Amino acid sequence: MDLESWAAVGVPLLRDPREFVTELHQRHLPQPGTVVISVLDALHHVTASASFTPRPHVSDGWQHRNALLAQLRQVIPHDLRRAAPTRTAVLLRCRDGMPGWTEQDGAWMWALRDAAALHGLRCGSYIALTPSGWQSLGDGRGGRSPHSGSWADGPVHTVTELPPRSAREERAAERSWGQPQVPAVEPARRTAAR
Repeated sequence: MDLESWAAVGVPLLRDPREFVTELHQRHLPQPGTVVISVLDALHHVTASASFTPRPHVSDGWQHRNALLAQLRQVIPHDLRRAAPTRTAVLLRCRDGMPGWTEQDGAWMWALRDAAALHGLRCGSYIALTPSGWQSLGDGRGGRSPHSGSWADGPVHTVTELPPRSAREERAAERSWGQPQVPAVEPARRTAAR
């Protein structure tokens, strides 16, 4: 699907795309190669989202659609019984490379449109997260932050952040649940009679 075909779909615009992208980024911390599918309610609030990393050699829109449907089925029930869709599916794809549309973006756009229809949702925006920032393809809105490398800017939890051993031992002693403390056993002193 090219950008002209995407524009013909009549995708509803996000009310505040910068806030939406920031929220999704904080929830999922996507790295290049990660896809985030989210569902918005009628008030444009995120009601469900899922992130996954498709196999790198898969480039077919049919396989992308099946992957999106599998994720949607896990996070939210379908709306197929409704007369008209009230919720909207939005896709954020974190990738390396230049900003702007690519053939793979076209395959993901087609997959989003088809998966949304098969799950009873409206097809929403397609957002590309690249090293130069984010861009909502088709409507020209974008920004520099977050970008595809922003996940590395978050806090890293490592073993070196643990408190010193003495502080951990003191807390362990406080959590002894009232069990009596056993006095330390002193080694027995033996003397031999001469």
